[in-house]
Amino acid sequence: MKKQTKAAPENQLLELLKQVLPKATHDPLLAGKIYQAVEKELQAKARAVGFEKFCARAALPNLEPPSVAEVKAQLAAAFGEGDVTVKPNRKEKSLSVEVSLSDGGQLTGEIQINPRAASADEDGEPEVVLKFVPFPVCLPGDPELVWLLAKRENLSPEEAGIALAKAEEDFWLSKTGQKLLRDRTERSFPEFIARVPAGLLSEAGLKRHYKEPEAVRALRSLVKPAGRQTRS
Repeated sequence: MKKQTKAAPENQLLELLKQVLPKATHDPLLAGKIYQAVEKELQAKARAVGFEKFCARAALPNLEPPSVAEVKAQLAAAFGEGDVTVKPNRKEKSLSVEVSLSDGGQLTGEIQINPRAASADEDGEPEVVLKFVPFPVCLPGDPELVWLLAKRENLSPEEAGIALAKAEEDFWLSKTGQKLLRDRTERSFPEFIARVPAGLLSEAGLKRHYKEPEAVRALRSLVKPAGRQTRS
């Protein structure tokens, strides 16, 4: 029996909206705007919560340039297209961080010097890190070419597919994506998966192992079948 994965509350709400909005209004344009507004707000909330957790748990042993650079790199990887600014405050023994997002949003916070902050929550319990599991995908028109991706283990294949489609849409709407389109880059899945920042995928609970697809190969047995026995 296949084990069912419980959907996240945000995904449950969005699925509910898909069912309720067409009944509440006969204007599909209005329903679409409401759905997109709620989806954007949920994403912003989740992003803000993730940023706060990052600031609370980030390991910052000191304010020396290598340590500051490491935190900045982690922020850049976690928040994709955002412009990251960091400012050491030696008097307060903290690091001011600011992320200016591509959609106009802004995240600001303080990271205190604490080399052991990343290893435990405030209550002293270790943080549970969700593992990545295989998530191979292919295009409907060419099922023999497979992109080797991974998804967080708490995402069902359906949820991961939705997250991947949303990440692709966000990428082409970003500054980088728009510049690529102006430079006549084809808006296609292969171009997206080859160019999308790892941070944008990570924010969606996904990971890219390889930028190029692999062809599906049929395994051939190396054991020769036993010959037929003949009667004497």
